[in-house]
Amino acid sequence: MKPLKKLNISGKEVLPLVEGGKGVAVSNGLTAGAWAAAGGVGTFSCVNPDSYDKDGKPIPQIYHGKTRTERFRELKDYAIQGGIEQARIAADVSGGNGRIHMNVLWEAGGTVEILHGVLSEAGDLIHGVTCGAGMPYGVAEIAAKYDTYYHPIVSSARAFNALWKRSFKNVPDWLGGVVYEDPWLAGGHNGLSNAEDPKSPQDPYGRVADLRKVMRANGLDETPIIMAGGVWYLRDWENWIDNDELGPIAFQFGTRPLLTKESPISNAWKARLMTLEEDDILLQNFSPTGFYSSAVKNTMLMELQARNERQVEYRAKPEDDFSAELKLGPRGRPVYLRPADLPRAEGYINDGLSEGMKTPASTLMFVAPETAQQILADQAACMCCLSQCRFSNWADNEEGTTGKRADPTSFCIQKALQSIAHTEDIESGLMFSGHNGYMFKKDPFYSNNFIPTVAELVARIASGD
Repeated sequence: MKPLKKLNISGKEVLPLVEGGKGVAVSNGLTAGAWAAAGGVGTFSCVNPDSYDKDGKPIPQIYHGKTRTERFRELKDYAIQGGIEQARIAADVSGGNGRIHMNVLWEAGGTVEILHGVLSEAGDLIHGVTCGAGMPYGVAEIAAKYDTYYHPIVSSARAFNALWKRSFKNVPDWLGGVVYEDPWLAGGHNGLSNAEDPKSPQDPYGRVADLRKVMRANGLDETPIIMAGGVWYLRDWENWIDNDELGPIAFQFGTRPLLTKESPISNAWKARLMTLEEDDILLQNFSPTGFYSSAVKNTMLMELQARNERQVEYRAKPEDDFSAELKLGPRGRPVYLRPADLPRAEGYINDGLSEGMKTPASTLMFVAPETAQQILADQAACMCCLSQCRFSNWADNEEGTTGKRADPTSFCIQKALQSIAHTEDIESGLMFSGHNGYMFKKDPFYSNNFIPTVAELVARIASGD
């Protein structure tokens, strides 16, 4: 394989190997610091990062506010304090080597305030801010205020062009790199647009070449592109290295760093990674963000899939095609279905799935009474972790609502991610993974359940394997 040349990323020559940010305490100061110490770019997540008590144990993020506004304030305070702590840990562990980036999600709740809160206190320890999940128009100005590089995450040349024209062209000197996150291969939330088919993946080379064309048209010939999603063996990407058409390229790894000694995920999660098959990772659109996301199939995802299949369209009053009456609830209030759908709805009810929960799409979703109660409780306990949440109908605006009916076909993502990050229960939480997670089982590096240190992993990746 071609030798890896160092690139200038966030103001320093480093290995073109980047740790992908994974939210809710999974990419933390320890993993980021270790990756930077190995000569690359470490990334800690500022999406619900952990803070610690005097014994070094994570402080549970328990919300005491009675209103959503009060809980929103608590969430931002947790994130600011946790981000500052993780930045300090990362800087200490790195020993001054590599670069330290902080990852945030533009459509997470309170991101602007959290960025200011963390960078004002720990900006000298953070060399770059990576930001995706939406169109992060404002991240450039915020990062530049604290002399910090910004690295937008995009999934197309078109998205970057829009960001450049509206915002980034005004702050070009602090653009440290552009992360191209492949919408079909990356783990977590993916940037699939309405024009793209989730079942028809496109080759990333052409999309990245298009991105470079747009960047060159705006004088960004030497600004690195960071390829994220689907990267396992660098030898498979050798034609991308020293490629004149693509220009400076770095590679981001999100899934492989999950399985390291420094990784804070549970032993149960690590063991599950060792057994993944190719069809165990599901690209689905259950997320309350409205984005597609990729995660390991487990009890939670299978329940969501089953719920979404148990839907029938309804009307509150009889209409042309909706003439079949169905009585719901203890009061027997009628709704109206298509006659062909009535037997299916009655079958669900006879099977004990007697609660027909109304969705924003004018459908009824049939679930057991205890499931309905849990969904309603989770919606009521919303802590406002997203700028807009289709599950709870929270929105970060003056009204505090999306103006739409809360959607029971989705789920509380904060609860699901806190569970997977802080317990051994891998069935009830959201286990994000890139679509090459099955490679843990196939890669001889992990034979006999070997778990490397971050330093060992970075050396292995740099060798081509």
